[in-house]
This record gives sequence, structure tokens and C-alpha cells, in this order.
Amino acid sequence: MGFKTLVGAWISSDIENNEKELASLKTLLSQGVVDMASVGNEVLFRNDISADVLYDYIGQIKKVAGNIPTGYVDVYYEVIKHPKLSEISDILMINCYPYWEGADIQFASLYIQEMYHKVAQISGGKKIVITETGWPSKGQTVKDAVPSNENVMRYFAEISEWGSSKNVEIFYFSSFDESWKIHFEGWAGTAWGLWDKNENFKY
Repeated sequence: MGFKTLVGAWISSDIENNEKELASLKTLLSQGVVDMASVGNEVLFRNDISADVLYDYIGQIKKVAGNIPTGYVDVYYEVIKHPKLSEISDILMINCYPYWEGADIQFASLYIQEMYHKVAQISGGKKIVITETGWPSKGQTVKDAVPSNENVMRYFAEISEWGSSKNVEIFYFSSFDESWKIHFEGWAGTAWGLWDKNENFKY
């Protein structure tokens, strides 16, 4: 259908399952259906495995990936804290949430730009993709960050305009509300979608 794919291996503290995930990603790479590969998502943020083990996993996938850009997804400051990620990755993939850092919606689009530029300073000129960012429509207030429909629309519009004007690729999080996340992030966790849980567009 002409879609491009960012395909990830889910890496956790379960080493046996990690091997299965890596094997699956290697198979998909060999089948030519992967346009960009990610070895893990927020593994260092969760402290699931050591950085050295993660680097080894990335190296394994790079040997199979050939010219397919390969890297790792984490919150932007973990990428900054681990400069070796910039060395061994073809592409830097960062999750950026001004909401969780308590940014006022008036400055949220500037806040995410600052996150991006901090990573750019240590990127060695490699491409940076924002793999997650968004704003919840309901839930708890985090410092100056207030969830609301109006703030979601403003955030989406402003970061889309910035990304388009500066040629920054952004994966918006998320398409659909996910009610199960109430157990992890409260009501805010259920309300990141542009569509609700019944697949109705919210805005």
C-alpha cells in the first residue's frame, strides 16, 4: 500500500524473549519489509538491561540491516546521557513529552524544539526522528501542563508546523485512546489519542 515501516524489537529484562524479538526483526529485515529498525524502546529509561547489553543487541541487528537505518528509541535525555548510542546508531530516535515535564502549553512547542536541539548537539550530524510526542485531552495537571481538547489541538498544530518547516520527522502519539493505560499513567494515560477508544475522531 506504499506505507513505510519503523519496525522494533521489544527489549525488556526477559533475556530469553529478547532473543526471540531480535530473531524476528532479523527475519523481517531479510524479507525486505523494514524501512527503519529500532532495537528497543525506553529500555534504559526503565533500567531493564545494561547499556552494554543494549549496544550488543544494536550491533547484532546492524550486521543484518545493511543499508536500513538502525537505532534505538528512548526519551531524549537518555540519548544525551549515553553518547555511545550516537556513535553506534545510524539514526537517533527520541521520545519528547513537554507535558510530562510540566511545560505550559504556551511554550510547549518551544520546549520540544529545545529537546530536539539538545540531542542535535551530540548527534554528530546524524538524522534525528521524534518517535513519540503528544498531549492528553484529560487527566492530571503536571506543574504548568494542563490536559484539554484545546491544548491537544494547539500542540498538534504547532509541532506539525515546526516539523514541516524544519524538515523534522515526527511520529505523533497517539492515534487512538488506550483505556488500559489508566493503571500506569492515570486518566492522562487513557487520553493521548486523536481518535477515541471507539475510533471516533475527537476533534
